[in-house]
Amino acid sequence: MLRGATHDAGLIGPNTILQLLPVLERAGGVPFRDKVMAAAGVFEPPRDDGMMPEAPAARMHQALRVIEPEMAPSLAWAAGERTAHYIMARRIPKAAQVLLRVLPGVLAGPILSKAIAQHAWTFVGSGEFALAGPLTFEIKDNPIVRGEISETPLCHWHAAVFETLFRSLVDPRLRCAEQCCCATGASACRFVLTRC
Repeated sequence: MLRGATHDAGLIGPNTILQLLPVLERAGGVPFRDKVMAAAGVFEPPRDDGMMPEAPAARMHQALRVIEPEMAPSLAWAAGERTAHYIMARRIPKAAQVLLRVLPGVLAGPILSKAIAQHAWTFVGSGEFALAGPLTFEIKDNPIVRGEISETPLCHWHAAVFETLFRSLVDPRLRCAEQCCCATGASACRFVLTRC
């Protein structure tokens, strides 16, 4: 288990919010974006030059699920895709991306999984990340859904980040599904990548 390096402080990457804001604007304009932000107690976007407290990020995603429960999964998914594209544009060196794309998936997948594990502190906050298999990830005590109760998994943002990275860098046939979620009473949010 890898506890977020910033566990005590409960810090998380600002893209949990920054990539959600344009998605909200596209879905319902500035008034909708501002409504979700106000409900979450977030009155300005976080800075993009460092980590931020996890609580506002969690509140943003939770407020979206309360205000628009029908649209929340697809909006969170779109924000996760944007986050993955941001990561590829600014965080993963181009040479590494080329290498992952030319390697067989059986080699590229575990390499990308290990890289994700090494940088898990940016998206798990005070939660705990574990590689449960070469293409299976777990987040215990996931702050994005902490305290929520649901009949279905809620971590669409995380699943979209994982799927987009793996489809872009390893195999376009890979899909990510959250098999179980802390919000459904599971001990961890479990994400599994499978080939379609």
